Amino acid sequence: MNAAYVFRVRFRLDATGVRLDPREFETVLRVPAVAPDSDDDPDGWLFFRDNLWHGAVSDERHLRELVGNRLDVDVTSVAFAELETDTASLTALREAIGADLDEFNATNVDEVLHKYLGSSIRVTD
Repeated sequence: MNAAYVFRVRFRLDATGVRLDPREFETVLRVPAVAPDSDDDPDGWLFFRDNLWHGAVSDERHLRELVGNRLDVDVTSVAFAELETDTASLTALREAIGADLDEFNATNVDEVLHKYLGSSIRVTD
C-alpha cells in the first residue's frame, strides 16, 4: 500500500546540563497506512477510524503519547494534515470499507471517508 497519514507534530527536547535554543521543534510525520488485507497487522488498516474524526485528531492526548513513544520525545501537539495516497491504495481502502459498512455505522463509503478523514485525502498519482 502506497499511502500515509500525514501529521504536523510539535515536540520538545529536554536535556540535562546543556541549554537548548530552540527547545521546541516542528516536523511533518508520515505514518504508513496499513493495507486492509495485511496479515502483519489485521486491525492496523482501521487507524483512521480509531484516531481521526472529520479530518482532525479525535484524541490528541492519546496520539501525542503514541507519537511520542515512537519518536522518543515529548510531543506537545499533533495535528492531522491528510491521507496521502495513490489511486490503487484508495481503491483498496474504499473496497474494504464498503465490505463492512456496519462497522462504521454508515450507509456508504463516501460517508465513512468524510466522517473520519473529512476532505483531507490527497491522491498523489
